[in-house]
Amino acid sequence: MANFDIEPLGDPHVPGVRITGLTRADLDDAEVARRLRDIWIDKGIIVFRGLSGRESHMTLSRLFGTLTTHPSGVACNAEYPELSDINFTPDDANIAEVNGRPVGAFNPWHSDLVYFAEINRGGILRAITPAKTGGLTGFIDQIAAYDRLPRALKDRIENLRVIYWGDFRLEKGRYTEVERVLSRSANADRIIAKRDQFPRVSHPMVYVQAETGRKVLNVSPWFALSIEGMDTPEGLALLDEIVARTTDHRYAYFHRWEAEDMVLWDNWRTIHRACGVPTTETRIMQRTTILGDYGIGRIVGSAAGAGDLEHANV
Repeated sequence: MANFDIEPLGDPHVPGVRITGLTRADLDDAEVARRLRDIWIDKGIIVFRGLSGRESHMTLSRLFGTLTTHPSGVACNAEYPELSDINFTPDDANIAEVNGRPVGAFNPWHSDLVYFAEINRGGILRAITPAKTGGLTGFIDQIAAYDRLPRALKDRIENLRVIYWGDFRLEKGRYTEVERVLSRSANADRIIAKRDQFPRVSHPMVYVQAETGRKVLNVSPWFALSIEGMDTPEGLALLDEIVARTTDHRYAYFHRWEAEDMVLWDNWRTIHRACGVPTTETRIMQRTTILGDYGIGRIVGSAAGAGDLEHANV
């Protein structure tokens, strides 16, 4: 049986781990696959270092579930549609002003596909050409975030749901951190134009991880509109408080990418954030999307249809 090394990410608030010592051949070992899946359920975030290449990326991803194309607006690779190209180049750039400075490829805190009733199980992001400076990706564990809540607040949100909408305009969201948008890529413009084709959906604020019985603070700040049935100042104040607690950077892990790093996250229990790169940088990444549905999201408002969303790169 293959041996590999496991070490904490170095932050006591983040349960994720770093794994080294795996080879491409190890990924064909059924016992290795079982051990990796158990670690994923337990820890939520795994950084893989030492594997490399598209084949390893896709094979590793399939250990955790069926791969699918990403419908939210991340461009499918022309040759391998199960891979999404997530590239930033200065000549066709999404640039936003965040904290008074322009950055490229910024995304606020979110969980993937939360603007659909079915949200994917996870994904693996791989760095092909990391940015020379910046380009960090942040992750926050939502099981730990729930555990940090005061008892009274846990009781208050136990049976509440949050309404989401797939509006990708960074400057419009309540929790996007963007002061203004300086430029958009052509693909971003295309997906934003289709925003009225997304339905409103709702997901529970708290749910139970099926494998362990642990409770998850299930709130994704980007795309969040309101608490279902509480579209009032009191409801928005409660959502503001939960988001502030959820996105406390003291409890985040920020990954500094090296070439061929692969990061797996459990999308049902973590939120993540692209911190952005200097506007003169080039950053080339690819990701896989692992199919899944935890079965507790629902559509709450009609829309014209999902539309052709798979070629927008946001």
